[in-house]
Amino acid sequence: MKLRVQLQCKNLHEYLKELSPDVLDRLYNHPATCLAVYRELPALAKNYVMRMLFLDQPLPQAAVALWVKKDGQKDHDECVSVLSGLRLWHTQHLQGGLQGNVLNPVFKDNLKVALLGGGKAWADEGSSLGPDRHARDVESLDRYATERWEVILHFMVGSPSAAVSQDLAQLLTQAGLMKSEAGEAPCITSSGFQFLLLDTASQLWYLTLQYLNTAQDYSVEGMSESLLTFLQHLREFGLVFQRKRKSRRYYPTRLAITLSAGVSTNSSSTATSGIGLTPGTGDSGFIVVETNYRIYAYTNSELQIALVALFSEMLYRFPDVVVAQVTRESVQQAIANGITAQQIIHFLRTRAHPIMLKQTPVLPPTITDQIRLWELERDRLQFTEGVLYNQFLSQADFEVLRDRAQGLGVLVWQNPAHRVMVVTPHGHSEVKRFWKRQKSHT
Repeated sequence: MKLRVQLQCKNLHEYLKELSPDVLDRLYNHPATCLAVYRELPALAKNYVMRMLFLDQPLPQAAVALWVKKDGQKDHDECVSVLSGLRLWHTQHLQGGLQGNVLNPVFKDNLKVALLGGGKAWADEGSSLGPDRHARDVESLDRYATERWEVILHFMVGSPSAAVSQDLAQLLTQAGLMKSEAGEAPCITSSGFQFLLLDTASQLWYLTLQYLNTAQDYSVEGMSESLLTFLQHLREFGLVFQRKRKSRRYYPTRLAITLSAGVSTNSSSTATSGIGLTPGTGDSGFIVVETNYRIYAYTNSELQIALVALFSEMLYRFPDVVVAQVTRESVQQAIANGITAQQIIHFLRTRAHPIMLKQTPVLPPTITDQIRLWELERDRLQFTEGVLYNQFLSQADFEVLRDRAQGLGVLVWQNPAHRVMVVTPHGHSEVKRFWKRQKSHT
């Protein structure tokens, strides 16, 4: 049994918090960045920013704390942590020894520009190019974005008709979503299986941040060669539409707008937007789950059928519906591939047919409980990495080293009768140094 690794999917704020203060301040020099960061803030944090946006003097922290009631202290502390972590506000000493907060001046000035107007144009809207003979409406852009994004997902599940560029295939490999053996086509990894069950917004952020971590810096002073390359990669993601590679204009799609519009993964806006947050637009409510462990998927999307097949056995397939069975073997195989029971349940619940949404709970408890039990069956053993110490010459030597490991908090397991113990990998070097000093003194 392999050690299962959970996919770490960061959002915009988690990514920005890892950047250095200098890089953050450079990013906040652009109104569009400030607006995107503001939109992603929790509702209470947005309120704090708006209250302080037009203040030139720092506010005492005690006064800020009075903005919430006592039962909202947890939300207040969370907002303070978010705003401080993103360097959106700074702490200043006030007269009398009090502590005060003031908005980051760079962020404040550029957010004002974003909200009130003014400043330089964010981008050339193409007015100098004249009317576009091949103009695209919103619906065609939505179809294009969906098709491009689903090509990537089809490629990951191994659909023979799906092909992506070499750069994108390399990105999927570097992100750990696929692996490639010498001379063989890339195949999906455990992290890739988990990625497929995420909503589209999370998938977009994950791939975009992975791209930023592996790509070079890009100039913002016009379309340099590196920026044009970046634009082509966004085009392949479906984030922008460009009719030809050398076309002088491009259109952002709603996938790109989703990234910067503060749309949460459980937002209800998907019902009114042309492109949903779940993979396979138009199939957001197509699954019926019965208490006999059968799944009826009312879809003809090859991608959605492939996703259902990740944790179930296919029984029948008709033009507009497939019938599958959730079994112990299929669920445990999915778990072996890195998918968790909670992810399977979340997938079924978020894609439940409108008829199922009328019942409470949405999914039959017998199904959800059994899926969790099948996961527990496989996870009865807990794996912990460690370094083995044995062959002690005396019981006293064993006890001295064991006590030292316990004192450091790095002891994983011990068997005094056989003079065997295991310590954590990060504690191994300290225990080893202690043992060498101990032996040199005896």
